[in-house]
Amino acid sequence: MAKKIKNKNNRKIFAYIVLIFISIPSVYFLYKKLQPYHAPQKFIPLPESFKSYGIDVSHHQNKINWDLVLQSPDTLISFIYCKATEGETHIDRQWENNRTALLSRKKVHGAYHFFLPTVSPSNQAKHFLTHYSVHPDDLPPVLDAEVTGEDHSRLIEGMKGWLLIVEKQTGRRPIIYTSFILYRDLLKKNFPNYKFWVANYSKKEYRFKDDQILYWQYSDNGRIPGIEGEVDLNFSKISF
Repeated sequence: MAKKIKNKNNRKIFAYIVLIFISIPSVYFLYKKLQPYHAPQKFIPLPESFKSYGIDVSHHQNKINWDLVLQSPDTLISFIYCKATEGETHIDRQWENNRTALLSRKKVHGAYHFFLPTVSPSNQAKHFLTHYSVHPDDLPPVLDAEVTGEDHSRLIEGMKGWLLIVEKQTGRRPIIYTSFILYRDLLKKNFPNYKFWVANYSKKEYRFKDDQILYWQYSDNGRIPGIEGEVDLNFSKISF
């Protein structure tokens, strides 16, 4: 009798296990259905002197469905920048995927490098150029200068070193990306012959009538079909 009861209990346990495995797909589907829906980004009107919309992406957006991004009628994206490298060793894990996808789709795009002021500028430039090869239709390379460090003179000299090496190698004068405050207080006066891409999430459009400012990153919480999570949104004074 004890053996029969044990066998019966074993069959019940097995049945429960099978039921759990069968239920997993249904539970997952229900979970996905209950996730909040993020409506596509409704683009705000272009400010005076700006002519097109763009985005910039990195590994933070994970793997992007570029067909959906570029074919969706809900977006007005004309240009894209992708993070390629950082410092002297880091390669963005989505750089190759994004680069290959955008080249194959013949979409206007460019690459940027995240600059670290405490690391050798020449090593950073070589690292960027090792993983980025200029294409005839590329946008100018971008130097992302967000980290200032304690020594501003070291930052300026380091940036100049990187910019000169990359311009000589690619034949393109790079653009500098930074915050509005850093641009206004430090970089504008030190880089009078460069164009800037400035991040500022206020609606004070008068700040961007400056001829040195080419791009304005006006939001860091855009929603675009085909991209997981939030993405940076930009205006450009160039019509693509």
